[in-house]
Amino acid sequence: MNAEKPEFLPTDVRHSLPMALLRAREAVMRQFRPMLEAHGVNEQQWRVLRVLAEADDLDASEVAARANILAPSLTRMIRSMTDRGLIERDRDATDARRVLLRIAPAGMAVIRAASPESRRIYREIEAAFGPDRMEQLVTLLNALSALHPGDPAED
Repeated sequence: MNAEKPEFLPTDVRHSLPMALLRAREAVMRQFRPMLEAHGVNEQQWRVLRVLAEADDLDASEVAARANILAPSLTRMIRSMTDRGLIERDRDATDARRVLLRIAPAGMAVIRAASPESRRIYREIEAAFGPDRMEQLVTLLNALSALHPGDPAED
């Protein structure tokens, strides 16, 4: 039985923005997953390490926002990553409710070890897609994200 399509649906899922973004994300991450697995981290842990490698101590909610991770997911990850020695955590001296995170030496070692392969993957993607198109794509995606900024922890 072939029901009539609701008017609000595009005629083809290939023209759906959310579906196109998901396909593009998957195409990119398919290139990075083997590298991440080889270094013993998953996608979310890598994003946390990347964020902390670029900053000093950050409050957990700031890490969640910058790494695009829901706060409850980050809360679960903190213990595991701390136990593995990838990150360190402390309570804020002025506000005991705040948890401050920083990358640990073992976490920085993962970043250093994975960075050459990560850069190689970026270069391959850019070579296939074109440097101008890559720059334009990232600029457009950042502009799209800026239309409705929000903390993923609040979504």
